[in-house]
Amino acid sequence: MYSEKVMDHFMHPRNVGEIENADGIGEVGNAKCGDIMKMFLKIDDGVITHVNYQTFGGGAAVATSSIATELLKGKTLDEALKLTNQAVIEALDGLPPVKIHCSVLAEEAVKAAVADYYKRNGIDKTVEGCDGCCCACDKHDSHEN
Repeated sequence: MYSEKVMDHFMHPRNVGEIENADGIGEVGNAKCGDIMKMFLKIDDGVITHVNYQTFGGGAAVATSSIATELLKGKTLDEALKLTNQAVIEALDGLPPVKIHCSVLAEEAVKAAVADYYKRNGIDKTVEGCDGCCCACDKHDSHEN
């Protein structure tokens, strides 16, 4: 059973679409699982000013992408890197256990987009996270679909 917030973000997703000339782009997921998430960031003076996403997946994938963008607006890059899948789950008032992997994708898409920003700008910072292989490893609680 999905919460009202999950259903709202699925039925009325926020910040959908590509950002042309994005400062950072992160794509994670695995077609084997069926969920792929791509996050686009616009960054001004170390602050996320605009964030959009494209997601291929079900309702939970769309909802986690949508809420993650809402949570990131106005955050510094350091604050964005602290976004956890648990924070995404809490912001949505929960997810069924078999959909936890969607919140992990949201967390990892953010990390991948920030890492891409650092790389594009020659910033020597390491971003800890997955390599975008969700469903192919055992680093998180649930990878079931």
